[in-house]
Amino acid sequence: MSENIVWHETTISKVDRQKQKKHKSCILWFTGLSGSGKSTLANAVEKKLILQNVHSYVLDGDNVRHGLNKDLGFSDEDRKENIRRIGEVSKLFLDAGIITLTAFISPFREDRDLVRSLVEEGEFIEIFVNSSLETCESRDPKGLYKKARAGIIPEFTGISSPYEQPEHPELTIETDKLTIEESVAKVLQYLEEKSILGVR
Repeated sequence: MSENIVWHETTISKVDRQKQKKHKSCILWFTGLSGSGKSTLANAVEKKLILQNVHSYVLDGDNVRHGLNKDLGFSDEDRKENIRRIGEVSKLFLDAGIITLTAFISPFREDRDLVRSLVEEGEFIEIFVNSSLETCESRDPKGLYKKARAGIIPEFTGISSPYEQPEHPELTIETDKLTIEESVAKVLQYLEEKSILGVR
């Protein structure tokens, strides 16, 4: 890290941007196994937010690896760096006054806690998209579990690499028991209860 850089305070603050947008900003961090429904849920929630004129953006794991993180693989070290970068990007979106929805497996608690530590209390909302391994594997929308079982994909979360479940998530959504509509409603209810969707 260079020693010759100084943080430059902007004229317009995060609070100013939130007032302009008429809602607070936060990070909705969807975490869970591959196939648990993270991306599906994040996109469905954003669709509802847009209908309410809420400024939002979805950062999806696969999409980010096509650009910003295309130099990273799936070793433990690369997974950590993947989440670190996404945390920093999410913090920028947060400062811009945007509700940021991230859909990443993010298997390690330490990495998720690192992102939480980057922002103020209440701004990082960990949403555990909980679905049994059996259900995720039966869905297998990308055929990844099949490849992992065949040894084609090494270090695959849930099969040959661990997933550390959140210990105290703000929300747990059991997508193998709830419909997508019910799941979206739980997220929106939380945002309403925390007065995130309206700046008073």
